[in-house]
Amino acid sequence: MQLSIVVPVYRSAECLPALVRRIEKEVADYFQIYELILVNDDSPDTSWEVIQRLASEHHFITGVNLRKNAGQDNAIMAGLNVATGEVVIIMDDDLQHDPSDIPALDRQIKYGFDVVYARFEHMQQALWKNFGSWFNDRFAMLTLGKPKNIYMSPYKALRREVVQEVIKYAGPYPYVDGLIFAVTSKITQIPATHHTRFAGKSNYSLLRSIKVWLKLATGFSAFPLRIATFLGGAMSLLAFVLAAYFALQALISARGPEGWASVIVAVLFIGGVQLIGIGAVGEYVGRIFVTQNARPQFTVKEICGSGSASDPDVARVNRANSVLHLASFGVNKE
Repeated sequence: MQLSIVVPVYRSAECLPALVRRIEKEVADYFQIYELILVNDDSPDTSWEVIQRLASEHHFITGVNLRKNAGQDNAIMAGLNVATGEVVIIMDDDLQHDPSDIPALDRQIKYGFDVVYARFEHMQQALWKNFGSWFNDRFAMLTLGKPKNIYMSPYKALRREVVQEVIKYAGPYPYVDGLIFAVTSKITQIPATHHTRFAGKSNYSLLRSIKVWLKLATGFSAFPLRIATFLGGAMSLLAFVLAAYFALQALISARGPEGWASVIVAVLFIGGVQLIGIGAVGEYVGRIFVTQNARPQFTVKEICGSGSASDPDVARVNRANSVLHLASFGVNKE
């Protein structure tokens, strides 16, 4: 298999037929053997029915149906476990990522890079999402050691060897970009155009975006704990300085400091810093608890298309996911 294209699908029934047509048009002239893996993340619309129909009409399509909504990165991990291509493309389902950029991404892999990102100069999305992307990019530089000039785009190409390392990750909270930077430093990017969504509206609310950021913040770094420690030290230093100042003021003027409002503000501020620290620790402890319970990243219900026999393939992918989790705790499922 020369090329695999992994697409997580959620609320995109209207987009899928156009996506398949565009991919077939742009890819067929460059690759003789390729596959398109559409992973339905338990979408509440008719996305799975559309995937089944498209898989019956096109020999290169494989549909993967998850039993419950697992999240975008988990759905991508399910697709990576099924993909067999020497180069694996990851892209969105709404045609904001142009399939015509796939050959250019593949060429950079052939030049020797392990991962190639598509860099969008102008994003066709809300301003708060642009700010979120900027903040996430800067935070990744601190926590993942991401090079300053690399933009973490959801549209990217991975070499087969990198995919094999990424899917070894056993935790229930995968963050694909974080795993990539943990595996290789041979990463580059190419310019690409970001288009408006073909149909429907974005599935990413502010809350979901924050959840994704927490994967980056707590999954691959202790940086939030360091921030909490730094804030605690800064507050302690400030309290010591203020105590010395008020003591000197009392000695010089023979009267105590006035103003209960400032005291209340200080107490609330210090209490907020403490809660931030406790919350950061709780987030780490909670993730450890869920990981120790060997919660699976995803559960495949059925696979269709591309000559796949549903039951054997579902068992293979689910078993691989399950064994990987158990192996991480020194348990032999055999």
